[in-house]
Amino acid sequence: QVQLVESGGGLVQTGGSLRLSCAASGRTFTDYTLSWFRQAPGKEREFVAAINRSGSSTYYSDSVKGRFTISRDNAKDTVYLQMNSLKPEDTAVYYCNADPRFNLIAIATVKGRFGSWGQGTQVIVSS
Repeated sequence: QVQLVESGGGLVQTGGSLRLSCAASGRTFTDYTLSWFRQAPGKEREFVAAINRSGSSTYYSDSVKGRFTISRDNAKDTVYLQMNSLKPEDTAVYYCNADPRFNLIAIATVKGRFGSWGQGTQVIVSS
């Protein structure tokens, strides 16, 4: 199993930037596909971005493509989400997910439900 701890959330104005981090412990970090999801109050959990085990492939939701960048540092057992040009609709609790499966699109489609989750970090974007 793997344990995940998100950090880096906070309050930012529209157009600002934040970088979220998800630190892993337990099994070898490279055993997992990593992804980010978010959930706004009263809304369903939403896929944000995913990255494969080596970091060579990424996949983004249309709503964040061009603004967010997912990356991973396997030497530090950490995955990041760089968020630029933030909008009020980006306000949500952001969760890290680790899944031993390989297919990024499949993980996004099932909303990460077969993987492990972190506790989440809150992002609030004010207008």
